[in-house]
Amino acid sequence: MNTRQQEIKETKEWYVKYFEDFEKRLNGQQQEPFHRVRRAAISQFAELGFPDRKNEEWKYTRVTPILKHKFQFTDGVGKVSRNQVQQFAFPGLEDRILVYINGVFSSAFSTFTPEIEGVFAGGLKDALEKNEPTVLRHLAKYADFQQQAFTALNTAFALDGAYLYIPDDISVEKPVHLLYLSIPALAPSLNSPRNLIVAGKNSRIHLIESYHSLDDTAVYLNNVVTEMVLAQDAEVEHVRIQKESLRGYHISTLQVEQTARSVYTNINIDLGGALVRKNTNVVLDDERCETHLFGFYMGTDKQHIDNHTLIDHAKPNCESNETYRGILGGKATGVFNGKVFVRPDAQKTNAYQSNKALLLSDDATVNSKPELEIYADDVKCSHGATVGQLDEDALFYLRSRGIPEEKAYSILQQAFASDIFEKIAIETVKEQLENELAERFQQI
Repeated sequence: MNTRQQEIKETKEWYVKYFEDFEKRLNGQQQEPFHRVRRAAISQFAELGFPDRKNEEWKYTRVTPILKHKFQFTDGVGKVSRNQVQQFAFPGLEDRILVYINGVFSSAFSTFTPEIEGVFAGGLKDALEKNEPTVLRHLAKYADFQQQAFTALNTAFALDGAYLYIPDDISVEKPVHLLYLSIPALAPSLNSPRNLIVAGKNSRIHLIESYHSLDDTAVYLNNVVTEMVLAQDAEVEHVRIQKESLRGYHISTLQVEQTARSVYTNINIDLGGALVRKNTNVVLDDERCETHLFGFYMGTDKQHIDNHTLIDHAKPNCESNETYRGILGGKATGVFNGKVFVRPDAQKTNAYQSNKALLLSDDATVNSKPELEIYADDVKCSHGATVGQLDEDALFYLRSRGIPEEKAYSILQQAFASDIFEKIAIETVKEQLENELAERFQQI
């Protein structure tokens, strides 16, 4: 066993042992049905261990930096003010926020109260204590902790997170903002938000999910798992924004299950984090579903940003559309692994995938791996990937019109990213992100 393998083994054993201390803090929660799932998950994590680069799914992402720390559970208590929380609100949506501090729901800082009877929005811990039937029916039924080590680790240490339920035939007109805030703790914190979002038949919602840190020097691990269920004819637009500390680590798994005629749109934005790994998995498990995945990532310095997506066409007559864009400078690295899987029964599938990346320095790198795995014969599927630099002819054209070099670079980068940002239907979110990106483009 080499040094790295020994480090992986010792860190795994530390978390297995630490679970015993975590259990003692649960008190009455040890009697809840979900605690049996926690125990099963830590046992599975003990079998799996952390992935290394021999694992094909982690070939381009080394988790060694995470293993150098012994991240520990915190209860979300810390020094934070309302003004500090509100700085991350979007204009016009200040009263639509559900706040999670180090992964734990904070009713004190949350401003959103459902105005429609039957809608539930708050903390998963509270819903578990009340034995909410919808939670018991869906929690831990979709995200696979049998094969995925970080999902198993999240499941074992899951204490709280977001629970959002929209009943049948309900449209939530204004967006709901799930705000996850990491704050400094005595030891590097292990934040394990477990989110469950259930959209009933013919329901509608616009959802914002954002991750931030109060301290740009803070070291912590956000290990997030979100399970989302769309019933028949449900529509969900889901904007995910990751702007973590440049010393923070972000691992997340999103598992979406769609049923007949549902429409799911995901716009994923990655701007922060030292090491980021996003797993986005969608199962189109009934006819005439639509899935739209759009993503933009931007890395500088030594950031590492890895996006893995899987669109599973399980039933016929469904459509998926996926477009990702990335801009990397400094010594940043990016990974895009997008897989479209078409099962034998999924005839009449229409699937499109595109991934493009810009490299702004000689030291920036990107690994792109688009995949199609098709077992049906009556389908229309395509994918493509390009990696390059800014168009010198376009740059020369702008400079010849009197535009300064830095401004010309910024204009071209904004044009490259616009394919993604124009998909955001929530205008206030779109405008704020575009303004922030314009500033970053000037700096990079």
